[in-house]
Amino acid sequence: MPLIGERFPQMEVKTTRGIIKLPDDYSGKWFILFSHPADFTPVCTTEFVAFQKRYEQFKNLNCELIGLSIDQVFAHLKWEEWIKEKLDVEIQFPIIADNTGSISARLGMLHKQAEGTQTVRAVFIVDPKGIIRAILYYPLELGRNIDEILRMIKALQIADKGYAIPANWPNNEIIGDNVIVPPANTVDMIKKRREQEKAGEIKCLDWWLCYTKVPS
Repeated sequence: MPLIGERFPQMEVKTTRGIIKLPDDYSGKWFILFSHPADFTPVCTTEFVAFQKRYEQFKNLNCELIGLSIDQVFAHLKWEEWIKEKLDVEIQFPIIADNTGSISARLGMLHKQAEGTQTVRAVFIVDPKGIIRAILYYPLELGRNIDEILRMIKALQIADKGYAIPANWPNNEIIGDNVIVPPANTVDMIKKRREQEKAGEIKCLDWWLCYTKVPS
């Protein structure tokens, strides 16, 4: 299976929105590929509704969503109809029909815990250059926290500006909604950090733990 920091593997996939070439068709955009065990299942239905209700927030971050399961495309389409009819939510992002299981196997979505041909709840976060930036796995019985996935996109985009993101950001117990400045790794850098602190550019608990406001 691909790893964090590697390029997302080239593949052509059949979806509810037609054929998509990954990652090329999303060049210049972030995208989240997430698998679910099966259509017409309770937890998966709650997840799809939660993703859709936050879809505009993802798009505002230049991020697209792509679902996947080992179901045929007509099952995806019928499930989308059911969600619209019963829950008044229209799924607007594509769902991959991996009925052969080849894509799931290639991406490591078929775990021992998953029975038969069901995929686990995997999440791949891919950046605009097609590089995998994060991978999450949830067991079948545990629905994902979609707000956490949204937080990860926001955090990774800030990290690309040269910062590190503290635990529970933006509600960190030590530095609140600030982000971490890379720690000094030379004598000159220690001096620079202290100068930056005196100038009010950053705040430090020590030279190795400095922080600042989220850059605009």
